[in-house]
Amino acid sequence: QGGGGNGFSPSDLLPGALGGCSAVDVVRILQKKMQDLKSLEVTVGWEQEKEFPQYFKKLHLNYRITGNGIKKEAVERAIQLSEEKYCSVGVTLKPKAEITSSYVIEEVE
Repeated sequence: QGGGGNGFSPSDLLPGALGGCSAVDVVRILQKKMQDLKSLEVTVGWEQEKEFPQYFKKLHLNYRITGNGIKKEAVERAIQLSEEKYCSVGVTLKPKAEITSSYVIEEVE
């Protein structure tokens, strides 16, 4: 997006780091809770301040969880633990940016 056509800018990579950090946490927590997870995909949308230093105002993580018999409560708890305790990227951003999340569970055999 912001790399001038030559790749990613640091401002593009930070939301990716947040998504990656949280995805690792959520996968580990769901596995620990014995959930039959097949895949997890997280997309991150964000809004930055228009004026410099253009800090991140809002970030939204959308999790797509695929598995067999995945419990909604387990997903919600895993996301909560990642946001509040385990994801150092999110905890670092949280004092300045509003971080929200949503999820979809897709059932597979």
